[in-house]
Amino acid sequence: MRKDAEGRHRFKIAFYGPSLSGKTSTLAWLYNKVDGLEKGKFTQLADPTGRTLFFDFVPMQATTGVVFDVYTTAGQERHKHQRKIVIQGVDGIIFVVDSSASQMEENLESLEELRSHLGDQLGNSIPMVITLNKRDVPDALSRSELIEKLNIHNYPIYETVATTGIGVKRAFQSLAREILMIQLYGTKEAQIK
Repeated sequence: MRKDAEGRHRFKIAFYGPSLSGKTSTLAWLYNKVDGLEKGKFTQLADPTGRTLFFDFVPMQATTGVVFDVYTTAGQERHKHQRKIVIQGVDGIIFVVDSSASQMEENLESLEELRSHLGDQLGNSIPMVITLNKRDVPDALSRSELIEKLNIHNYPIYETVATTGIGVKRAFQSLAREILMIQLYGTKEAQIK
């Protein structure tokens, strides 16, 4: 959290997950379909095929005093070091799981990488919400199987379809709420007391 020149509290949110899991599609749906947020310019750095090169970015103002600076990370292996730079100073993570059975290894690798970057902060001082995206694909693994294989039992989990917006707004609201609670009251342990 930081304050800008206008005195607004700014929080950084990053979408993280394997390549083509739906990070940019999720952010684009929020940008194009959710009313009630004042949104800045959608900045997208993509290659000619539409794949994210470094990050996507859009500021979203929830109230006069709160702005969420929302980023996506590029999922391709060659962007590993760039992802670490993009998540520096992050206040919250939305981890986008690709529900396709064929993408389980990529999900595991991406989640492990994120855990190595953020360590014990992840899920504690830096809240994380999980979206099980692409629930509409024919080979989507069950919710319970994804949770078990990815060992994500202790996080808020939402089933999403980024292209149609199913579950997207609820997942974003959940993370925004968690960020505000942690920033106002401290760690999760302090919230329980």
